Amino acid sequence: MAERTTGMTDRFLESMSRMSHNARPLSRRGAMTRPSPSSATEQRRHLRPILRERRRQLPAAARISGAEALSARLLALPFAPQTGCVAGYWASDGEIALHVWQLRLPADVRYCLPVLHDDGRLRFAPWRPGEPLVTNRYGIPEPETAELLDAEEMALIVMPLVGFDDHGQRLGMGGGWYDRTLAFRRDTAAPPWLVGAGFALQHTEPLIVEPWDVALDAVCTEAGTRIFAPNAA
Repeated sequence: MAERTTGMTDRFLESMSRMSHNARPLSRRGAMTRPSPSSATEQRRHLRPILRERRRQLPAAARISGAEALSARLLALPFAPQTGCVAGYWASDGEIALHVWQLRLPADVRYCLPVLHDDGRLRFAPWRPGEPLVTNRYGIPEPETAELLDAEEMALIVMPLVGFDDHGQRLGMGGGWYDRTLAFRRDTAAPPWLVGAGFALQHTEPLIVEPWDVALDAVCTEAGTRIFAPNAA
């Protein structure tokens, strides 16, 4: 979950989260269907360590320039909000950072970070650099606040990813937090708009869809933007 203006070193980021939850990625029209109960799990178990290591191997200069480029991509999205709440994440395990984007958001937009909840779903808490944080069970910082917002209250949610394909499928870390939290988006249109953020080298083969997968509306990397939502302005 999302990184801030604290000038964290890449070494610190990579030590923040050695989490190995077992979640599922996200679905999209036109993507592969599941041929057998075990094939999606096997595919994702195979791809995760490869893509995570590829991400971790990026040099510091590429991470810095990548965060700058990603910020511009996110701000240029046709559905980028000018008011309301947006959710990012605290970058860990080599994930692309969002601190530049946070600092360049419109003045009337509140930036939020994910907070783990006992019901297995995420809530989102407003956070600004310098405000207190606590560490969750995965070693990832969360805002220390009583103000928790539901996903339905977000205008835009930017999610980390391990991998993504040409159909907007997202390969996550494996805990299922986003799939459970955003299950309502399988049947309803945006908002919140759902955007995956990563490095271009995290692009992968077509991912097999699971029934619980939630579709991404777009993917932004340092190299470009792919929009999958047909109703994006």
